[in-house]
Amino acid sequence: MLRLRLNQLWTLTLAGLLAGTLLAAALLPASVLAAVGLQSVSARYEDLPQDLRVPPTAQRSYLYANDGRTLITSFYDENRTEIPFDQIALTLRQAVVAAEDSRFYEHGGVDLRGIVRAFVANQVSGTVRQGASTLTMQYVRNVLKSDPDLTPEQRAEAIAPKAGRKIQEMRYALALERRLSKDEILGRYLNIAYFGAGAYGVAAASQRYFSKPASALTLAESALLAGLLRSPETDSPIDGDSRAALARRGYVLGQMVRTGMISPETAARTQAEELRLNPGAEPNDCAGIPDERSDWGFFCDYFRRWWERNPAFGATPDERRQNLRRGGYRITTSLDPTMQAAALAQTLEVYDYTDRWAVPMAVVQPGTGRILALAVNRHYRLDPNPPGQRNYPNTVNQLIAGGGDIVGYQAGSTFKIFTMLAALEAGMPLNSGYDAPSRLVTRYPASGPDSCGGRWCPVNANPDWMDGYHTMWTAFGRSVNTYFVALAERIGAERVVRMAERLGIVFRAASDARLATYGAADWGAFTLGVSATTPLDLANAYATLAADGTYCQPLPVHAIVDPAGRSLPAAAPSCGQMISPEVARAATDAARCPVGNQSAYRRCDGAGAPEVTRILGDQPVAGKTGSAEGYATETFVAFTPQLAAAAIAVNPDDPGDAVGREAQPKVVAAVAHTLAAALRGQPRRDFTAPSRELAFGGSGGQPAPVPDVPDLPDPEPPPAGSGPTGEAPPTSPDAPGR
Repeated sequence: MLRLRLNQLWTLTLAGLLAGTLLAAALLPASVLAAVGLQSVSARYEDLPQDLRVPPTAQRSYLYANDGRTLITSFYDENRTEIPFDQIALTLRQAVVAAEDSRFYEHGGVDLRGIVRAFVANQVSGTVRQGASTLTMQYVRNVLKSDPDLTPEQRAEAIAPKAGRKIQEMRYALALERRLSKDEILGRYLNIAYFGAGAYGVAAASQRYFSKPASALTLAESALLAGLLRSPETDSPIDGDSRAALARRGYVLGQMVRTGMISPETAARTQAEELRLNPGAEPNDCAGIPDERSDWGFFCDYFRRWWERNPAFGATPDERRQNLRRGGYRITTSLDPTMQAAALAQTLEVYDYTDRWAVPMAVVQPGTGRILALAVNRHYRLDPNPPGQRNYPNTVNQLIAGGGDIVGYQAGSTFKIFTMLAALEAGMPLNSGYDAPSRLVTRYPASGPDSCGGRWCPVNANPDWMDGYHTMWTAFGRSVNTYFVALAERIGAERVVRMAERLGIVFRAASDARLATYGAADWGAFTLGVSATTPLDLANAYATLAADGTYCQPLPVHAIVDPAGRSLPAAAPSCGQMISPEVARAATDAARCPVGNQSAYRRCDGAGAPEVTRILGDQPVAGKTGSAEGYATETFVAFTPQLAAAAIAVNPDDPGDAVGREAQPKVVAAVAHTLAAALRGQPRRDFTAPSRELAFGGSGGQPAPVPDVPDLPDPEPPPAGSGPTGEAPPTSPDAPGR
């Protein structure tokens, strides 16, 4: 008897194929089910593809500011966000069931009555006019075709109208129905179905068409969305043609009447309503941030680069990128909107969006490395610029943190901090005294205008104010070139370079990287800031002093939560004690001199930027200015116990296009006002004074003798064929020492 039934079914399948329809194949599982029961045709639940057993996680990731509410942007390949079943409006659930599978709550995954009805209708018409796929089968098909690893050919094969594919859908549907409740299946379907206009799932669709959550949909809105499921691309009203969408809405309302879900009067009243769309465009990636917040794109860009470098999110950059765009993460960043607005406003006080010069600025939190603001007088956009304006006012170059073609900018005398730190760590106290001549002949080989008999001989920028006897306090306050060059020569230039590396200075320029690796011992000019850096690296290096010597890697996030509600440890700060607290406190004490503060032992005498203290009032502050050769750039970095900020005035497209010395007070004011705005209303915090030993070295307040400094071990020789072959250090200090 069973063999006879199977022969009849096989004949029917062949007949269906010859007639041009594949739906007759669907009789196979239903008929066998009637003959021998479900067990013989249903796949085992355990044998189903993983994505069918666990709801697919290909959904949008959200990026928020540090308040956890202000959306920066989202990342997605498919605009989808999964929501619980009880957050989907009842009217939408009913509308979808009525339109797509009115017997959904009656069948077991395969609707035999629907298959017979569709087969007869299609045989009579000679075409495929009716389908027999249940909602469960549609869910199976959607999951199988959404596998991110599928090629376009494999994805097309997954939805091809073939008898074998249809039979597989039926077997999988039967297995799902044995394990999951009807509401679970419907919820999964509604979270994965495509509604047109780039919206996958009901959460995205309700936002895309009506700018509201799926729980708040009206009957008219629900019927419209349910009607889009059949032909989402052609019926979507987003493009302005609403006729097809309204016709489908009427069909859905009619189906709801036929199934007893609503009355004919309700259907007529609802169908008479005008189509009221309120389209909402979900931002995608950094360039998709709305124009009014285009400056946030630079922070977003840094976050994305950070994510793609982090092995916690995948084995390769491509895998990490895919996980961000499909993983459904909720990411709370460190971006402070108020601080970002203050920083941007201050950069625009220096230069407008239409200026070729830029003022990239970074603000960092000491002790965590969290980035609070990344601002610059540019729009983060892909829009073309006017003729002759290469990267302004629009750019997607990472001007603030570096990366890609941006290697950074010379920051001048701000690098003297690394020489002072290296000297303090080597045992030299702040009171170490040198006579700083107008010109100093060093042991470093050089040629050109800065050469004296083949030796590099830098000069002070302002001899009347800088020449003479100095300690670290006064030399840092007045930015005395020859003092710090002599100090670097005394302790060894390599110590200075290594100190900068320990505090996070990255050598992105190939020439800087070669000198740092193979020529550091002769890189005397490094102390004058001749290598390229970024505002973020510089702010974070100085933040290490504010944190008592604890260096933290720059961090753009506060929390990362996956779709299951688990917090990822990658959001935690990554910090280490790079220098001792005593060394950090001593350097901080001297760094109060340039900004008009007074050191703990009242040893400051002369300040290059006294207006900083006037702007911040009684708030303890430290910092340093820096100028590149010919005033090509002007830099200022400042820190308090709570914050560190740095800005560099520069032409990013042509760093040799000098901003001029008049830019320095503007940059200083921009950073100082940004800090003042950020600290407004916060309690005053003091710096910790350094020990008397590191301040005076046991000299009782008199100038300390210069101790012997042990040499560093010899560096390893460079590999053959690499490194600077006979390359001399730069022949110019590239910094007037301001």
